[in-house]
Amino acid sequence: RNYAKRAGKDPADYRPDILHQELLAILDSPLNKAGHVKVFIHSRTNVLIEVSPKIRIPRTFKRFSGLMVQLLHKHKIRAASSSEMLLRVVKNPISRHLPAGVRGYCFSKGGTLYNPTTFAQQLPEDSPVVLVVGAMASGAIDPNEHPYVETTDMVSISEYPLSGACAINRIMGAIEHHWGVV
Repeated sequence: RNYAKRAGKDPADYRPDILHQELLAILDSPLNKAGHVKVFIHSRTNVLIEVSPKIRIPRTFKRFSGLMVQLLHKHKIRAASSSEMLLRVVKNPISRHLPAGVRGYCFSKGGTLYNPTTFAQQLPEDSPVVLVVGAMASGAIDPNEHPYVETTDMVSISEYPLSGACAINRIMGAIEHHWGVV
């Protein structure tokens, strides 16, 4: 926040605390632990970060912030006990890192309303999907900013506005239930 204020920018536009909560929700999920999740972070400044499913995100925001600062300086974070890469800055565009023919879903309050279970049941089982969840305090995701997917649908999973972490928990829980991941 102090950096944004000094740079003359609105601190509300920069919410790494939301990203922290969302990463905890994704990486702690049984779906991730079963090996079904691949996470990328795309920043407002066009930095693309690949997140290893094996990383254990620090539980405190202060430590998470320090980790992200280290990542942005060194462009990679390795595991302490091995040479395994846990976080790394990768080259854009993200389509270089996704399989061909991937279908995308952007989550927004203004999208087509689905019950999370119904949404999980209608996901294609024979091809990978991209789930785009914003990590911002306000606003909506623009599907036109995600041209790397063949089809991008706007989806809402509640008639109420939800935090990103809550939406992720609902989505992941429904997919886990549909796929039988316990």
